[in-house]
Amino acid sequence: MSLPLSYSFRNLWTRRLTTALTAGGMALVAFVFAAVLMLDEGLKKALVDTGSRDNAVVIRKGSGTEMQSGVERLQAAIVESQPQVAFGGDGERLVSKETVVLITLKKRDNGKPANVTLRGIAPAGLKLRLQVRLVQGRLFRFGSDEVIAGRSVAQRFVGGGLGETVRVGGRDWRIVGVFDAGGSGFDSEIWGDVDQFMPAFRRPVYSSVLVRLSAPDRFQAFRQAVEDDPRVKLDVRTESQYYSDQSEALSKFIRILGLTLSVIFSIGAVIGAMITLYAAVANRVGEIGTLRALGFRRRAILTAFLLESLMVAFLSGLIGLALASFLQLYTVSTMNWQSFAELAFSFSLTLAIIAKTLAFSLLMGLIGGFLPAVRAARMNIVDALRAA
Repeated sequence: MSLPLSYSFRNLWTRRLTTALTAGGMALVAFVFAAVLMLDEGLKKALVDTGSRDNAVVIRKGSGTEMQSGVERLQAAIVESQPQVAFGGDGERLVSKETVVLITLKKRDNGKPANVTLRGIAPAGLKLRLQVRLVQGRLFRFGSDEVIAGRSVAQRFVGGGLGETVRVGGRDWRIVGVFDAGGSGFDSEIWGDVDQFMPAFRRPVYSSVLVRLSAPDRFQAFRQAVEDDPRVKLDVRTESQYYSDQSEALSKFIRILGLTLSVIFSIGAVIGAMITLYAAVANRVGEIGTLRALGFRRRAILTAFLLESLMVAFLSGLIGLALASFLQLYTVSTMNWQSFAELAFSFSLTLAIIAKTLAFSLLMGLIGGFLPAVRAARMNIVDALRAA
């Protein structure tokens, strides 16, 4: 014979204050746990969404990023001539030979300097990035000192807004447009003409070559053709894989630090829940003895007390998720350890994170409630009735 679920509900309602305090402590842990996963997910989304599976990035072999890479003009021409490269509607190959440099701009909110990525692109560069759209102004004119800025740069950096001017490389670059890249890493960049950037920043070689393949399944053939060519020493990756690799170091740091803090905080929450339930067992000795005398088995007592702990844990998980969901309204910025440039991204809540947070909360409830439940179930009927 088992106890009805309403029995556990009534006991929790009777001890409203202690239930609320216990749930509050566990909810804070669930909030931290969810926030860490959301931060990591937001970072990955910002960088992985930057790339496309249909594009391939070619950089110098052994280079981890475009900043470290150098692709000579002859090498770029060899890459461009590969038969796997797609053609655009105008009959031109969809290839963008690009240069990437870091510049320093001051933040609007505190005046502190931070690194911003300046990307020189070819005319095909915009066609290769379909997620990018102009939201203010117009596109820059190739052959001029005009540039366009990502939405994040325009909002956060002095000189990055529409109509403002950035002076770097010994020249003034005028912002004639602001683009939105859908929250990807491109939102933290400034774009201009590669042929203007290279002499201004004394770059004799390209940083990378971006190509659109005629079909995604031709990537392996394209990669083998480039990497096996003895005239070039280049590394080929899909654009999505390239940007996924950029998030690896920072993502690992966020996960390790955040989950370590969550585990430490969860120990305190579990101990708090355990103390609360031990106190509940001590105050309900007579009740437990009466239930045993009425014929309820030890398993029923154990289950009832475990259910109380799991209910509190589930409630705390829901509260923690509700609080964490508001983090999606905020945008955070940090330095990407791979490129050393400022990267802005938002917290991202997914169904997988909701499931993991609730599972983590239930685990805290199970651990915290198990020993008190075992103690309640193992009480001797006669001793319990006498203590009452």
